[in-house]
Amino acid sequence: MPSDAFCCLCYTQARASYFPIHCSYGLISILIFPSLQLGHPPQTDISAYTSIFLPNKSAVNMLKSFTANAKRSSLRAGISTHLTSHRHPTPNITPVKPLKAPKQHINPALDFWMWSCNALEWAGPDESTERLKTSHHVLPVFMHHFGCVVPSYESLELIRQIAGGKSILDIGSGNGYWTLMLRRHFASMKPEGGEVIAVDSGQSVYRTLWISDTVVADGIKWLREDRKGGMEDVLLLVYPIVGGDGFTEKIIRAYKGEIVCVVGTQCRNGYTAFRDKIIGEWMEEEGGWDKVVQVPVPSFAGKDEALFVFRRTNGVK
Repeated sequence: MPSDAFCCLCYTQARASYFPIHCSYGLISILIFPSLQLGHPPQTDISAYTSIFLPNKSAVNMLKSFTANAKRSSLRAGISTHLTSHRHPTPNITPVKPLKAPKQHINPALDFWMWSCNALEWAGPDESTERLKTSHHVLPVFMHHFGCVVPSYESLELIRQIAGGKSILDIGSGNGYWTLMLRRHFASMKPEGGEVIAVDSGQSVYRTLWISDTVVADGIKWLREDRKGGMEDVLLLVYPIVGGDGFTEKIIRAYKGEIVCVVGTQCRNGYTAFRDKIIGEWMEEEGGWDKVVQVPVPSFAGKDEALFVFRRTNGVK
């Protein structure tokens, strides 16, 4: 498994290999979004969207700016309405402050994602994104190298803030990119965050592994037998699979702790957790959980993704 230095080398080589693709093949010609009936987004709108997730920017302020500069009935206006309506941090959550030294926050997945937004002329999801059932063929490259969804600085800091020093159990951790980013972020903060443990069945094979200490085990069994249900831990599910014999439902019901963080789709496209509903809808039906955070995260072209955080409101069933 590669060290951080090796991963950085892979990152440098990958940039050299993939960045020229747009010029040679015209990526946008292969993927048509329902919202493009309003026209292709200008470069200014694409940059304004990607800037929302930069570590040295306030996501709240950048989204306000994105909205304020949207022309009525434009594609940007629809994206703005969608992102704003799907942003729900509770009042007791401290807004994430911009990072003063952004160079300390190394996140190659974000760099590649920003490039892809420009290459595919993507300025963010809107209501029509839910109807899109296909994606561009560069997405599997992203998944193999970085996982299924990009961690933003805001999402990492919100998880740290809400966890309050508890250990994070990243179950279904894949190639470990979110675990790596959380560990680095926790180590850079005072007070530092708790331990981050990656657990994965090893069912999928990745081109890049970002950590070398993944616990290879059945997540549900490990949680019950090795962690006593995670009573003192925070459960993190990044892009939990649909199906898998009811994995999402079983892992949440096996969890005995207080906080569940889920990173996945915030529309009913069926890509994560459940085929016919959003994770927030299922948690509300399940009962005993309050949604304390829902904030958009960087969404690959044709996707609509967010960080959800739920806090238990009653005793363990």
